[in-house]
Amino acid sequence: MEPLHLPSEASAWPAFVAERADTNLVRARELIALAKDGTPRSAAEVLALWNDCDIALGNAAAHVSVLAEVHPDEAVRTLAEGKQQEVSRLRTDRGLDRELYEVLAAVDAAGLEADAARLLGHALRDFRRSGVDRDEQTRARLRELAERATVLGQDFARNIRDDVRSIRIAPERLAGLPQDFRDRHPADADGLVTITTDYPDVIPFRTFAHDAAARRELMVAFLNRAWPQNDALLGELLALRAEQAELLGFVDWPTFDAEVKMIGSGAAIAEFIDRIATLAAPAARRDHDALLERRREDEPDASRMDTSNASYYAELIRREQFEVDAQQVRRYFDFARVRAGLLDVTGRLFGVRYQPVTDAPVWHEDVAAFDVLRDGERIGRIYLDLHPRDGKYKHAAQFELVAGIAGRQLPEGVLVCNFPRGLMEHSDVVTLFHEFGHLLHDVLAGSQHWARFSGVATEWDFVEAPSQMLEEWAWDADVLRSFAVDAAGEPIPAELVRRMRAAKEFGKGYQTGTQMFYAALSYRLHTDRPADITALVQQLQARYDVFEYLPGTHFHASFGHLEDYTSAYYTYMWSLVIAKDLFSAFDPANLFDAAVAGRYRDTVLARGGSADAADLVADFLGRPYSFDAFARWLEQVPEPVSG
Repeated sequence: MEPLHLPSEASAWPAFVAERADTNLVRARELIALAKDGTPRSAAEVLALWNDCDIALGNAAAHVSVLAEVHPDEAVRTLAEGKQQEVSRLRTDRGLDRELYEVLAAVDAAGLEADAARLLGHALRDFRRSGVDRDEQTRARLRELAERATVLGQDFARNIRDDVRSIRIAPERLAGLPQDFRDRHPADADGLVTITTDYPDVIPFRTFAHDAAARRELMVAFLNRAWPQNDALLGELLALRAEQAELLGFVDWPTFDAEVKMIGSGAAIAEFIDRIATLAAPAARRDHDALLERRREDEPDASRMDTSNASYYAELIRREQFEVDAQQVRRYFDFARVRAGLLDVTGRLFGVRYQPVTDAPVWHEDVAAFDVLRDGERIGRIYLDLHPRDGKYKHAAQFELVAGIAGRQLPEGVLVCNFPRGLMEHSDVVTLFHEFGHLLHDVLAGSQHWARFSGVATEWDFVEAPSQMLEEWAWDADVLRSFAVDAAGEPIPAELVRRMRAAKEFGKGYQTGTQMFYAALSYRLHTDRPADITALVQQLQARYDVFEYLPGTHFHASFGHLEDYTSAYYTYMWSLVIAKDLFSAFDPANLFDAAVAGRYRDTVLARGGSADAADLVADFLGRPYSFDAFARWLEQVPEPVSG
């Protein structure tokens, strides 16, 4: 099997985008028509046609989904967005096709192997959730809702991607920032320095800049990206989702959405949010009080903390009480070495090797391609697109370029991040390990027979768990010392890593509270559908977050997960509960234990969506997952080194 042939010339990209999408859309339509032509077929033959259609739709969709977010040419991004709409339209039409539904509903499941029976069950469930059993007028309205939601979602994401804001400040207001940051931000002809809301600027600035007013100004700009334009778009999206759920017989969107997730019901989302918030409350308040106490050393009259101060004072506490100075830590994390170390570590852990493909065509010179080899055989290809640029996706995510199908096509995935080119914060290293976990999951699960179960195809509230668990390797001293070295070649001291691990425990309480604020916002927006979204933001932040609302900001406008996760942002914390339990099977003194890592790879990752996530976890752990490991972690009080 050969990887997908990408264009080698810039001028060829539009034709590639259009032709691959169009060819596969035509193929999918042909397969749908063939399945409905009245020819008697066995159950296996019907499901084979369905699978071929899934493959064609996937091949029409995957490349346009990633290129719409990363291609440097705006015209190509726009073309890809148009093709996304065409794919979405055909998916909707297929889901509302009664003749096709009747073909699958007539399949006799007796005698089917377990995975084929699972595929049939999922397909019939999807038909029901699409509204195939509704009257013609309702189906027509559901089609309209789906098409409009696709356009709105694209507009919402594009506004976030394109709205890069900035502040301009005098050079002396850079006090506290690393020298390499200052070197990258020289004064312009007016004697001012521009700081943008892109991550390589905003993260170090809010962490190190001594100037509280400048931090606040930048955070206001950051929290106002895509506002006000996304306010109206979000309101319309919420209304469309609510109408869709109602037409399908559900009380609200979260109830509809949760039906196919581990959590099971919309009401359970609210219960989970409050359960975690209650567990985290003592640690969150302890963290907040420590931050406020430290702030009062600078501002005696301070009474509260907001997000413009949190990272800065958390860094001071870690430096003063745990003897961890992030500016000293970052000198061990040169981007090129970190990337190489990540590949070495994950290769060793999962028994794979990454071979650079230097002649592989890519969409931008920053992108690096690697073939993934196991036992000398190529099992997939990955692309790493890790630095920011204009028009590129602003967060960190993994995208599928080609779905892996056993014996038919190699899995190919793309990792999209926005890291600096030189020294990295250790938090960036953790993020890189996390996101790479998704990429590995996609490739290792790319040898399924059924397209529906290929790659990261588990329930949506489990997909973060493997990546969150992989973060643990970015905190291990032996792991870090294998690639984290300073300019003189000295590896990061094990004692420093020990203090880093102690310091990272500070803040877990308030971080959990903030995550529950985000989760509650994602959920309540879809149950309450408020006319004034900013007012709900303020209300929920006051209830769940220990940090006060920053006046004049509209966080929800750039909360990109409201477009893809919709009402289910709780999944990050749900997955973390499971991740802590998964990690309990590993020996912290021997993180590369081949037996455990291999069993985890084969039992959880490689199986993709071929079984329910709860069953995958139980197969690995030998028992159902529990909250115990997470609760123990949350209850542990960090021990300062000094002070």
